[in-house]
Amino acid sequence: MQQDDFDTLVPRPDPSRRDFVRCAVGGGFAAAVLPIAAQTVVRTDSAGLVAGEVTIPVGDFRLPAYRAAPAGRAQAPVLLVVSEIFGVHEHIADVVRRFAKAGYFAVAPQLFVRQGDAAAYTEIARLVAEVVSKVPDEQVLRDLDATLAWASGQGADTSKAGVTGFCWGGRITWLYAAHNPQIKAGVAWYGRLVGDKNPLQPVNPVELAGQLRAPVLGLYGGQDSGIPLDSVERMKAALAQGSVAAKQSRFVVYPDAGHAFHADYRPSYRADAAQDGWKRTLAWFAEHGVG
Repeated sequence: MQQDDFDTLVPRPDPSRRDFVRCAVGGGFAAAVLPIAAQTVVRTDSAGLVAGEVTIPVGDFRLPAYRAAPAGRAQAPVLLVVSEIFGVHEHIADVVRRFAKAGYFAVAPQLFVRQGDAAAYTEIARLVAEVVSKVPDEQVLRDLDATLAWASGQGADTSKAGVTGFCWGGRITWLYAAHNPQIKAGVAWYGRLVGDKNPLQPVNPVELAGQLRAPVLGLYGGQDSGIPLDSVERMKAALAQGSVAAKQSRFVVYPDAGHAFHADYRPSYRADAAQDGWKRTLAWFAEHGVG
């Protein structure tokens, strides 16, 4: 993982420190993103939802996660939400609730928890070096499989399952769409497509493009210094030579947006791109049987 994948945060007006106290999965903001914008643009309540922290069995391990679903609705379609490098903090929990408001059983597992507490790190470089880079892809895919199985046991409809993720989670979205045949569609928000490999992260999405089991919509920023547009073009070329799902995959590049343009609690937020991307996300899942 490359440091320049993550844009540098700049100081904003002085928000209350209580916003940053992490009391549970989905509560507070990760320390490495401080200071956040004085006011996040989107805040989603839990009215009409069943929402909060849950634990998911993965063998003998109990994986913490944040889940939200429409109250009283059985067999809601499932969305796996894969976080940024900062883990499942307040923004990701809000995104989960947004999906639940749209009718989904949405769940974001805390995929770094075995390696460390992503919320506690104050420096992005140390967080990447000491936690994120030590998370094996194999572990992540296994945890997502377990999350999907758990959702089925909770009454959700895993025959209508999708996956979406942001930044680090965008890369994982591509990998998972090539891994699990239950997934009907994916949406990858500015996930890295090429880069250095190692024994824990042995493959890049571009190498798996032809093996996709589900079509993926890629939402990328034209000004993203960590994900150059030539890597998007390489991915398009690989998809064009691949499976049926690969050929169905699409990219939308927002010319004026940089990295993390959906993150409404950060200076990188671009409302026009974020809002358009959200509409396209819901339409993509509906088009491909997730909904």
